[in-house]
Amino acid sequence: MGKRGQGEGSIFQRSDGRWCGLLSLGWEGGRRKRKYFYGATAAEVQEQLLRARSDHSQGLQVLTERQTLEHFLQEWLERSLKVRAKPRAHESFSTIVRLHIVPMLGKVQLAKLQPQHVQRPLGDKSKQGLSPQTVTNIRTVLRSALAQAQKWGLTPRNVAALVDAPRIHRMQIRPLDPENSRKLIDAAKASRFEAVYITALTLGLRRGEVLGVRWCDVDFDSRTLRVNQSIQRLLTGAESGPKSALRATDTKTDGSRRTIAIPDSVVRALRLQRARQAQERLAAGSSWYDHDLIFTNQSGGPLEPKVLARDYKTLLKKAGLPTTLRFHDLRHSAATLLLAQGVHPRAIMELLGHSSFTVTMNTYGHVLPAMMRNAADKMDAILGS
Repeated sequence: MGKRGQGEGSIFQRSDGRWCGLLSLGWEGGRRKRKYFYGATAAEVQEQLLRARSDHSQGLQVLTERQTLEHFLQEWLERSLKVRAKPRAHESFSTIVRLHIVPMLGKVQLAKLQPQHVQRPLGDKSKQGLSPQTVTNIRTVLRSALAQAQKWGLTPRNVAALVDAPRIHRMQIRPLDPENSRKLIDAAKASRFEAVYITALTLGLRRGEVLGVRWCDVDFDSRTLRVNQSIQRLLTGAESGPKSALRATDTKTDGSRRTIAIPDSVVRALRLQRARQAQERLAAGSSWYDHDLIFTNQSGGPLEPKVLARDYKTLLKKAGLPTTLRFHDLRHSAATLLLAQGVHPRAIMELLGHSSFTVTMNTYGHVLPAMMRNAADKMDAILGS
């Protein structure tokens, strides 16, 4: 082949008949960096060189057919997922890669990855006792990563998409009925977190959303509350090792950012909370650090979710309710109570910040038959003889 231009790479035929391509990647630490590519024909090698040169010009790491899945996943997490995913999602995906995907498939060459490479260890994960949801999450992360590999031309197909996911049994929702809801609120009266429970149960906010509400998000005159952020514990990436800290992050989805009307019961609870916080601020003195958060620790900082979780278990015992009820069940309870009162599911969707109407219907479909029966009975009352 003719002489190639600077940085284009060179192609030559080896003594064993195979073709080899060489791409120069510059200098690093006083040593020249090169990548070699191999193929049965010169055209095959040339295609690899062109793709590698394009990646290199865009600042992407040049990958060869011998690259392992582990190497690619590290590149994908840092250069692709991190720039577009929310911090909590990136942390979750990174954990699944580190704990599950790399140990079971990390040494396999990306170009040689086959569906059976994935299906077998996923089956083993199920046999080891991992829940169907966890196994599905592993497959989802790998599928997302390989979709990017396919876009980059590093693999001809997404083998994770060809693998069957385990069947997930829908978790039984255990909402509080009106009587038990009142028991919970009565048990929380005069407690430090009374307003937390009233807000969560009445508005159906997620725990992180409740902890992230600021005073500037509440308009007492118009009786509205804006959900703009969430408090989450995230890894900090400290050099001394993995550490975590409470941070304000974006809401779960764009649809989760919303403005909702609040009833008088929540207005009263928040006014009492403001008075209670003023006393805590006075007691803390100069050690108080103002984040404008409504629900805080004793120094004004973000409230630790684990602290709230412990208090919630104590509250359930005091109210005579099962301690297996999760804080998230308060969100389910809010939706179920409103649906039972005949509130339209689309209004429930807006209140909860669901990404679509389908999510609301699929999650709370168990309540709808009773609503339909009520509608039928009302029609009988109107037209029945």
